[in-house]
Amino acid sequence: MTQAEKEQDNGKEKEKEKDKEKDKEQQRGVKRPIAPPSIPEPQQEQIQSNFVIVINPGSRTLRIGRATDTLPVTVAHVIARRHKQSGQPRHEDSWLLRDGLNKPESKEQRQNGLKMVDQAIWSKKMSNGVRRTPVSAEQARSYNCQIRPAVLDSSSRVKWTNTAHHPPYLVGEEALYVNPSDCYNIHWPVVRGQLNLHSGPGGSLTAVLADLETIWSHVIQKHLEIPLKDLKYYRCILLVPDIYNRQHIKALVNMLLLNMGFSAIIVHQESVCATFGSGLSSACVVDVGDQKTSLCCVEDGVSHRNSRLCLAYGGTDVTRTFFWLLQRAGFPYRECQLSKRLDCQLLQHLKETFCHLDQDISGLQDHEFQTRFPDSPALLYQVRLGDEKLQAPMGLFYPTTFGIVGEKMTSLQYRSQGDSEDPHDEHYLLTTQSKQDQSSKSAAERKARPGGALEGEMSSQGGIGDLSDLPRGCGMIGSGGGELELGPAQGECLMGTAEADEPFSAHLSRKTAIMSQFESKALGLDKAILHSIDCCASDEIKRKMYSSILVVGGGLMFHSAQEFLLHRIINKMPPSFRRLVDNVEVITRPKDMDPRLISWKGGAVLACLDTTQEMWIHQREWQRFGVRMLRERAAFVW
Repeated sequence: MTQAEKEQDNGKEKEKEKDKEKDKEQQRGVKRPIAPPSIPEPQQEQIQSNFVIVINPGSRTLRIGRATDTLPVTVAHVIARRHKQSGQPRHEDSWLLRDGLNKPESKEQRQNGLKMVDQAIWSKKMSNGVRRTPVSAEQARSYNCQIRPAVLDSSSRVKWTNTAHHPPYLVGEEALYVNPSDCYNIHWPVVRGQLNLHSGPGGSLTAVLADLETIWSHVIQKHLEIPLKDLKYYRCILLVPDIYNRQHIKALVNMLLLNMGFSAIIVHQESVCATFGSGLSSACVVDVGDQKTSLCCVEDGVSHRNSRLCLAYGGTDVTRTFFWLLQRAGFPYRECQLSKRLDCQLLQHLKETFCHLDQDISGLQDHEFQTRFPDSPALLYQVRLGDEKLQAPMGLFYPTTFGIVGEKMTSLQYRSQGDSEDPHDEHYLLTTQSKQDQSSKSAAERKARPGGALEGEMSSQGGIGDLSDLPRGCGMIGSGGGELELGPAQGECLMGTAEADEPFSAHLSRKTAIMSQFESKALGLDKAILHSIDCCASDEIKRKMYSSILVVGGGLMFHSAQEFLLHRIINKMPPSFRRLVDNVEVITRPKDMDPRLISWKGGAVLACLDTTQEMWIHQREWQRFGVRMLRERAAFVW
């Protein structure tokens, strides 16, 4: 008998012995540990794009459609819910108004911001080399105060939504035109890119999710003409903000898969989808939305976590500032109020029509606009405007002009707080990795210095200035119960380096204080872009980002915005990069597409890619494994 045959026989005998032991244990009733169920490999199957629905929920607008549609359905992201009891107090979520506007310092801050805007306008020469002559608001005011409206028609032909049949809810345009005297509450379920949770009526997580489910279901049935019972044959791609709340995403996935009944879902970030929609492999994506502006550097379909930045201002803040400037100039429609829904709609329209970022347009100019409201005649107003049309959009570069005081204006990406459903998350991995690193470091130092074991152990616990108690060392700051991850440049410019004799707790509290100070300040759009790019890991990536700055969203759709932003970035970028970067490029309309639709279009492109097969989370998998599926299948670090 050969050696190989002997080894084979021995192996068979051992297996028989193991089987005998198992049988004995079963007879004795010995309990063996139960291995946790492993997540199965993603199913490979042919997906029809016309059975994939792409949902891009914005603060003011919902964009939704089949992946094969040329354009999505666009509706106002608002719902009106009928009161359940008579005499119930009315509640209406505000549109243009927000917290932090009525503080004692607000007026002074607005005035200071406007002075900086005027200085910037004057300092930049026009294309003919001549400096712009400033126009004072008083010049326009003396004319506008004399204006009286002309009656175009005794009836505006605009009607309030008919609620005689007492519908339990109304969605979109119908909700906007609900008569304020009717017994309905008005809710905007998304605010500044996050779920609109507040202490008032309809402000709980359950209520907000119910509003979203009702709005999305209504649009799917009415506009996409898909019965809700057929959603089990459809898949869904949900676009989420770059800086997201994990609990909110988990609740939305739960709602889409279990409540609405989609068969599978992909969750992806808006910035990455924007690069897919514009056909760019890498870009610094600047999403100027209605209420927030988010920035992120994307490279080959991956969002760099350290470069993510969210600014708590957007298009509505420009609209509100424009209204303030119109009032200074004697706005002839004197009944206009920011608390009225239809007035807010009018002001948004005026901003989009009149405002620009072209410094060659100067002097006073005459304009006209109409007002058409229910139960009122159609009126035509004349208005004379000067620099107000340029000053308002420049507030995006000088956010103090918005007059927001005492609010958190800048957000960075926080690490996960952990989830009881997902015990083996990144906290678990980082903790085990940290212990392994510490023990190996300790062993290495013991070998290097015999007899100095105690000293080696002390140094392995994290020396002064080494934040080894936190995941990934000193790139993190504890703030609000979570760890904040910073890029190398952020870490240096915001934090500085720890002093050699500074205690750990003092170092940590100093960093936390600097961090909270940073978050309370509102960066201008150009500075935020430079900051985001500066947080990239290497000069090569930074060079890529400077040569491809992609602006999406509807908040910067002003005439000459591209040239204006390009000029400011070139002037403010570090001199070292000015020499290295061949050309700085700002892209505002890739492929001549509407910048508001680019992220949605990217979601539709995603549905057609073969590589997305492994990203689908199926309904049964979600029911069994829950939030673990997001960590396993999401295309970004969960």
